[in-house]
Amino acid sequence: MAGDPLLAEFEDYLSAGLRLSRHTVDTYVRDCRLFAAWTAGHDLNPLTVGTGDVIDFLIARQTEEGIDQRTIAKIVSALRSFFQYLCLEGLRLENPAMLVELPRSSHRIPGVLKVAEVERILAAIDTDGPLGLRDRALFELIYSCGLRISEAVELTLDRVFLKERLIRVQGKGDKERLVPMGEHARNWLRRYLDEARPQLARRPAASLFLNRRGDGLSRKGMWKRFREIAAIAGVDAKVHTLRHSFATHLLEGGADLRAVQELLGHADISTTQIYTHVDSEELKTYHADYHPRGR
Repeated sequence: MAGDPLLAEFEDYLSAGLRLSRHTVDTYVRDCRLFAAWTAGHDLNPLTVGTGDVIDFLIARQTEEGIDQRTIAKIVSALRSFFQYLCLEGLRLENPAMLVELPRSSHRIPGVLKVAEVERILAAIDTDGPLGLRDRALFELIYSCGLRISEAVELTLDRVFLKERLIRVQGKGDKERLVPMGEHARNWLRRYLDEARPQLARRPAASLFLNRRGDGLSRKGMWKRFREIAAIAGVDAKVHTLRHSFATHLLEGGADLRAVQELLGHADISTTQIYTHVDSEELKTYHADYHPRGR
């Protein structure tokens, strides 16, 4: 296999042909690059490998890295796309990854914060400096709008409409949606734009949220900051938990499931339904209060 050139062409196919998000493209290419390296180390050619070889690679990844079933499923999807591309280019006749059965994904109930815990995290942010104002505006917006991490990172100035309290979000598959923001998020965002961003913008930049060098804030930078802030607040949470909490708090407040689906940008409503769970402690309370033998 002519490693890098073919992978570069595959990357163009994913971006221009399938119009996948930048995050998905990077993930697929990374997994396929690891597969190419594995085949080279075993004197195999990706143009001629069979289903058994693909399975051996997956077993090696799982054994060496301890990855879970969801990650395995994503790797299989990446390899299916790669071999499909090779078939389209006439470099293979069949797609060996299509015969690999995808692991059954368990619909795990996502971690959700209580409203008081969200308040503790946001209140733990020191807003005396520009980076603190940025963090407060950023995490207020993620919680207020239920944004994915990638969506928050990719927000640009021209996608924010403070007067209308709306942001235009580019989600998975480059699908756009308008999402309303709450008053708290708008107020902190206005303060960030008026007071903090001008101090961080050392050069013209389209990104809404900037790092200390004046470049667009990265996913890694966002994860790091949230982890630090959550630790200060004494709350065990990841930044994506704010999105889960956004959806759950809306549904608990009586929001329609279909409306929440639109706000989250889910293509399938079954994905949104995982947020309709009832807290286990709540179940115990219901049982104790209403069952004749509950106490």
